[in-house]
Amino acid sequence: MARRAEEIAAIRRAKERLDRLDFYPEPVRIDRVRILHTPWLFRIPGFRRFRGYEVGPLILIRRPLNEVSDDLIVHELCHVWQDQHRRWRMWLSYLYRGYRNNPHEVEARRAAAETR
Repeated sequence: MARRAEEIAAIRRAKERLDRLDFYPEPVRIDRVRILHTPWLFRIPGFRRFRGYEVGPLILIRRPLNEVSDDLIVHELCHVWQDQHRRWRMWLSYLYRGYRNNPHEVEARRAAAETR
C-alpha cells in the first residue's frame, strides 16, 4: 500500500510540473497512469540503454521508484501526454526518425529541463 502511495505522489509531482507547460491543448490525464518497476525489461537487448520506458498509461522503470529522479518521471509522463494526443504519430516517428533526435524525445527532455 505504501508503494502505491509513493507511486501516486510521484505521478502527481510530475503532473504538477507538466501542467506549467502548454505543449498540448489539454493537460496530461493521470487517472490510469501506473509506474511499474520492471528490471527484467531493461536486460533485453534494445532496452538496455533506457532508464524508463512509456507504453500507453504505463511508465516502466529500471530502478525502484525511490531510486528514480523526478526528472525521469516527468520525462516519461510527457510521453504519456504525447501518447494521449497523438499516439500513432508518436509511435511511428520512432521508426522513421530514430531515437536521439526524435522530436518527441527532444520535447520530453525539454519538459524535464524547463520545469526543474
